[in-house]
Amino acid sequence: MRILIGLLADTAIMAIAFAAAIALRFEFQAPRWGWSATWQSFITVWSVQLAAMIAFDCLRRWRLRARDLLRFMLAFGCAVVVMTVFRLLFRSETHALIRPPFSVNLIGGVFWGAGALAMRWLWTLFANAQSREAKLLNRRERVFADAVVRDCFAGKCVMVTGAGGSIGSEIVRQVLGAGAAKVLMVERGENALYEICEEVMASGRAVPLMLDINEPEKIAAAIAREKPQVLLHAAAYKHLPMCELNPDEAWRNNARATEALVRVAKEGGVADFVFISTDKAVNPSSVMGSTKLAAETAVVAAGYTAVRFGNVLGSSGSVVPKWERQIANGGPVTVTDRRMTRYFMTVQEAVSLVLVAATMERGHIYTLDMGRPISLVSLAEEMIRRAGYRPYRDIAIEFTGIRPGEKLSEELGLEKAKPTNHAKIYMS
Repeated sequence: MRILIGLLADTAIMAIAFAAAIALRFEFQAPRWGWSATWQSFITVWSVQLAAMIAFDCLRRWRLRARDLLRFMLAFGCAVVVMTVFRLLFRSETHALIRPPFSVNLIGGVFWGAGALAMRWLWTLFANAQSREAKLLNRRERVFADAVVRDCFAGKCVMVTGAGGSIGSEIVRQVLGAGAAKVLMVERGENALYEICEEVMASGRAVPLMLDINEPEKIAAAIAREKPQVLLHAAAYKHLPMCELNPDEAWRNNARATEALVRVAKEGGVADFVFISTDKAVNPSSVMGSTKLAAETAVVAAGYTAVRFGNVLGSSGSVVPKWERQIANGGPVTVTDRRMTRYFMTVQEAVSLVLVAATMERGHIYTLDMGRPISLVSLAEEMIRRAGYRPYRDIAIEFTGIRPGEKLSEELGLEKAKPTNHAKIYMS
């Protein structure tokens, strides 16, 4: 279907370019061999131009990339050369139906090339403006803007740890959008903090704090000074292989730091504390999952809230940026196992549900319903197709083998959880 639509669009561009060339060549008058022969000659032009696009693999390429420009220029040039040869071979006006004049070939070829490239450039801009993550999920992105969230956060001082990360920065955006009076952005990475500051500082309600959650005394001082009513804890190590290779550091940063943060939040009078957890904490098989489970235990024991969800497409821990780089480099795309599946949400969806869960009863673990698990190999194949290539032919897919601590399929544990008043949130 997409190829058919592309063929129709390219045919329309060719027809417009040919008509414009004829109009300019003959000053908007009928050629002496008549309109019938003129439009019959377009069939020849269309056939040659279409064959050139097929020969140089341009017809199905609608996501325009810099490295595709050469193949398009070769197709345009080839078509003009072939039509020029036709003109030289068939000089008589009795052959006008198969060979327009030189000037029409040249002008029409330039217009056709410019039009085809412009159409693809506009399509690329449009496609890039859409949520790439939502498109990969093959469903509409669902952001749950709830009046209850605004009631919870409006007018309050909110602290967000890991504020420069993909999840933390989206929390900052949505909490500001919910009307928070002040958002304290805690982040130890200077560049990450600078980037979110550039985006939100104009609101006048965001405060950058270059702090490390592993220094609880400094966090305690900030809490005593700013008196936040809500703390959203997103700072963590999230790459499973790195945590497997560095277990002591993973426990220090994910579990011990969270335990200390819970303590200073309690002592500082923070009413609501929401911990961002992961589905890997369900029957953990990895160091990262175990550290998150330990952190959840400390959070819930203090009467605070933990929220579990799976993979976030496009986040710094997601496979999507890595696969995009591999596709841009010509492959191969690496997948651990053909059978592997994961739960996915966009960062906007996940954060909007986290904020809804923050309004619910404290002292529980809430799990987000992330829909059906998605096959990683199917996701990789779809990304290759959307980049304009054919899986296994243009871009290879290599299977590297399951890594230590990984599961073939993650668990959400919803079968043991209780439904809440929100269809996408369960409580355990």
